Amino acid sequence: MISQWSLIVEALGRMSPLALIGALAAGMAGLGLWMLGWRALLAGFGAPLGVRATTRIMFLGQLGKYVPGSVWALLGQVELARPYGVSRVSSGSATIMAMATTVATGCVTAAVALPLTSADAAGRYWWALALAPFMLACLHPAIVTRALNLALRAVRRPPLERPVGGRAMLLAVLWTLAGWALFGVHMWLLLPEGSPALAAGAYALAYVVGFLVIFAPGGLGAREAALVLALAPVITRPDALVAALASRAVLTTADLIWAGIGALQPRPGNETAPAGLDPEEQLRPRGIPQ
Repeated sequence: MISQWSLIVEALGRMSPLALIGALAAGMAGLGLWMLGWRALLAGFGAPLGVRATTRIMFLGQLGKYVPGSVWALLGQVELARPYGVSRVSSGSATIMAMATTVATGCVTAAVALPLTSADAAGRYWWALALAPFMLACLHPAIVTRALNLALRAVRRPPLERPVGGRAMLLAVLWTLAGWALFGVHMWLLLPEGSPALAAGAYALAYVVGFLVIFAPGGLGAREAALVLALAPVITRPDALVAALASRAVLTTADLIWAGIGALQPRPGNETAPAGLDPEEQLRPRGIPQ
């Protein structure tokens, strides 16, 4: 940024305020669809919740991703879900599966979209092409259930009360793919040129790279570097860097707006539990297993 500052300022001056607003709207819609995917997984693990409760839990918990390490968002969502009667096993399993679904469908998005942008993209991003079918296969409910039960056994926790169903996994995959399409729109609006396929593929690839670099809060730096490299064959490096920084600013704003919306949602009741009764049991809605 320092070495190309004048070019970056020039590229920033060409960016339309309407494009930023449109990118923010598309980014917020994409996050909303990902929330619905997580909600489908919660229901699949036996913890159905309303949209308002899911909004509060997910988007307040997701602020933890801005702390280095990928575990804080998971812990945040697990603890925020407890007052709604959702066990740690159910909420933790749903969150882990949401992360896996996001990475798997991100690889699929990159593998499908990037080869459409240039002749050598398939060779350059071969690893995304190779990972996509393997990671999708790993989302099969039987594999998911076995893997989660092995992980729970390793940490001396009881196994899942019920395996996640195929319908829940399918819904989660579909909601997440729809979210990727909207994130592609958000990226495309920030580019001075280039196709929607380039925008969707480049952003999906960069997001997966940023997610895998666990020591970077929210993939900060890693996502931008990968995005610039993915966009470099089509647009200039200053334009690519400005688009990457604008994307980060837009999606951080979207996270904060959704967190504000979540904070406004009503909290579950705080009734005093009778003597000898676990408050978590007191607040657990009927029909939701431990």
